[in-house]
Amino acid sequence: QVQLVESGGGLVQVGGSLRPSCAASGRTFSSYVMGWFRQAPGKEREFVAAISWGGGVKYYADSVKGRFTISRDNAKNTVYLQMNSLKPEDTAVYYCAARYSSRYSELRRDYDYWGQGTQVTVFS
Repeated sequence: QVQLVESGGGLVQVGGSLRPSCAASGRTFSSYVMGWFRQAPGKEREFVAAISWGGGVKYYADSVKGRFTISRDNAKNTVYLQMNSLKPEDTAVYYCAARYSSRYSELRRDYDYWGQGTQVTVFS
């Protein structure tokens, strides 16, 4: 069992930055591919980014490529999402997820554990 707790969301102006984090407890954190998803009101939950076990391989949705950076610190059991140049369309609840596999996925159903989410609101 893995417990995931996100923090670091909030209100930010257009063009600003936020850095949500996700702290994991339970089974060996470094055995999991970690992902970030987001869900805006009235929309499906969508993939944002994922990172491999060791952090050497990263994947991004086209909508955030070049603006967001995913990273992890296995010693701290924590994954981060650095979000820069934020836009109003980035407003959503951001969820951290863990996949017990060596293979990355953009599909929600492939992730085994989820956090409770953290709200990010971008205003102009």
